[in-house]
Amino acid sequence: MLHLHSFLRWAIVLAGLWAVIRSLKGVAGKTPFTATDSKAGLFFMILCDIQLLVGLLLFFWASPLSTAGLSNMGAAMKNPVLRFFTVEHEVMAIIAIALVHIGKSKIKKAATDAQKHKLGLIFFGLAFLLILALIPWPFREVLGKGWF
Repeated sequence: MLHLHSFLRWAIVLAGLWAVIRSLKGVAGKTPFTATDSKAGLFFMILCDIQLLVGLLLFFWASPLSTAGLSNMGAAMKNPVLRFFTVEHEVMAIIAIALVHIGKSKIKKAATDAQKHKLGLIFFGLAFLLILALIPWPFREVLGKGWF
């Protein structure tokens, strides 16, 4: 499960980058909102949802870190690694996924192409930044995991 969760991280980073770049191009170039723009956001949202399901399975059943953190929250709050994998990672992920969903919904309801691109840039951009922050990158001193 952890390998699947790690692999999906790269798919989400690529899909999020694609959605943000499409939105940025639309805002900067004042281009029409196309089916490709819509698909970029949709793939980003679908991959985030799949990652959420895998993450929930890990969190509640398969991860020794979250199991240890959940069994003693007081100790988890004092340990940066346990706190990250028991609280911070999950909270940021849920907020990021909510931003993607809200953005996708608002884009559907927007009246103009310019509004759609702007909303995509705001919501997908914020979600993408949160996702980058919640990944336990190898260069993060305390949390560093492997690239895969």
